[in-house]
Amino acid sequence: MNKSIIRAGVAALLALASAPAFADGPAGQWKRANGDVVTATVSGGKLYCKITSGSKPGFEMCNGMSQSGSKWTGSKMRHPSMTVMSFNGTVSVSGNSLSIKGCAVGQSMCDSETWSRVN
Repeated sequence: MNKSIIRAGVAALLALASAPAFADGPAGQWKRANGDVVTATVSGGKLYCKITSGSKPGFEMCNGMSQSGSKWTGSKMRHPSMTVMSFNGTVSVSGNSLSIKGCAVGQSMCDSETWSRVN
């Protein structure tokens, strides 16, 4: 086998192995469509999402969501424009996109957003 092909394959594997482990997870900074920047953290196995700049700095959108397979779920999700209500929420990440969905009254009243990872 050609040595240059082997070297290229090894280099590609090493690059993948050294990539940050959180690249596909929710932790990091995300930008909402309205321009808000949200910082997502995982602490004690729970997901927290807080607006760090934009419309309402310090506003906690996801509070203590639990991981369930490839998604995060919880009942303490809040929306900045509806501060008196909590929602049942789901968060999932695919590459550099985070999908967040909150529902009230079962699944009858839902809203969702897609956020972009901030590099």
